[in-house]
Amino acid sequence: MTRRRLLLFVLATLTACLGWFGLASAADAPQSTAPRRVGVVLVGFSSESKEAQQFRQGIVDAGYVEGRDVVIEWRSANGDYGQIPQLVADLVQNKVDVIVVDGTPAARAALRATSTIPIVMALVADPIGSGLVTSLAHPGANITGLSLMKTEVTAKRLELLKNAIPRLTRVAVLWNPDTPWHPKAVEDLKAAATSLSIALTFASVRTPEQFGPASSAVGRAHAQALYVLDDPFFVIHRSSVLKIESTLRVPCMYGIRKFVDEGGLMSYGPDYIDLVRRSAGYVDKILKGAKPGDLPIEQPTKFELVVNLKTAKAIGIIIRESVLLRADEVIR
Repeated sequence: MTRRRLLLFVLATLTACLGWFGLASAADAPQSTAPRRVGVVLVGFSSESKEAQQFRQGIVDAGYVEGRDVVIEWRSANGDYGQIPQLVADLVQNKVDVIVVDGTPAARAALRATSTIPIVMALVADPIGSGLVTSLAHPGANITGLSLMKTEVTAKRLELLKNAIPRLTRVAVLWNPDTPWHPKAVEDLKAAATSLSIALTFASVRTPEQFGPASSAVGRAHAQALYVLDDPFFVIHRSSVLKIESTLRVPCMYGIRKFVDEGGLMSYGPDYIDLVRRSAGYVDKILKGAKPGDLPIEQPTKFELVVNLKTAKAIGIIIRESVLLRADEVIR
């Protein structure tokens, strides 16, 4: 009886230990986690655009699998600034982990909507000048990302246009009063034009219906060229912008190569695709615990000068050889 009781005691003890071990192992096992949610507010691009696809690629390059580790919630304003606050509010209500924005109006709306959800600027013209941050090195609050350096590039673009077509003395500027950084860009252009012996006229467009009157204004000014300020609204309605160039047969300078790929004459500016891809790196750091206010705002490292010689031939102008030699790409 003593041996039998001892054996039963040992078996009971082993069973209890194994049961406890099993419970402990289950508790220590990795638990399945829901994918992190990234909201993206697109103002001038669609979720099918090259820029959006490069953001997706940046997420993949950071080691995430979309759908398993990260879910991207796309919102597109299609160039309509009035839609932006509601798109941002929707993402805040859905409690996304990060909000990525592609323009200054979206960045402002995001800052007004939340002080806790991290915000990443993918394509913002001038974060300091627009009042979004006070320092690129220490943005503070809940925002960080990339600057397009528009203040520095605006005058350089007018100089390139003059170098390409030295006879220029009259240039019309297409701008949007609703775009936060455009008033400052207008002043920068006025200052640069004086040293280049160029007289500027300005045509403002803030709705699709105003492209026709703007074209007429450029024609009445006898402008020899058109300078188009970067704007998400203009990107969405680029066919209307390009129509001004083709109708009036005037050379146009853009800041985004998308216009030149579709028939515009020249573009010079940061590589938007590179910047959007780099913004995914900020998302990665934030999802891993970094505070956005501690991440310095980066600037472009790649600038492109693209010239469309087919368009130059169609409107009857000759681009100086020195400019063609400087170009990163010449479309023939």
